[in-house]
Amino acid sequence: MAITELGRLFRLSSPLTWDEGLRILERDRYTCQYCGLDGLRNFENSLIMTVDFVVPRSKKGKKDSGNLVAACRPCNVLKGNRHVFASFEEAKEYVLKRRTALHQEWEGRVARLRGTSSATA
Repeated sequence: MAITELGRLFRLSSPLTWDEGLRILERDRYTCQYCGLDGLRNFENSLIMTVDFVVPRSKKGKKDSGNLVAACRPCNVLKGNRHVFASFEEAKEYVLKRRTALHQEWEGRVARLRGTSSATA
């Protein structure tokens, strides 16, 4: 697979060209700037890498390198576009808190399901 074909697998926001998006991913070394997921570690990780507008386009975020970061798809979705953060650090704190809360909820559901399935087995 040629590098240009591989680049098309990454989800990039439409106002970015493939080259612009790939430059951001390469600048950030395919590492999610929110959770630290390493997109260079394996192919599966690289497939979920995106480029995030820290200040969303819908909130007048600009297409400049200071407003663009590499982000894994889960962090990009968790951050969403509903909030405008005063800084990248504030956005990162929000994303990490949401991830932690969702992880705890998931663990509780999984524990209940495992308890239920082991009782019926």
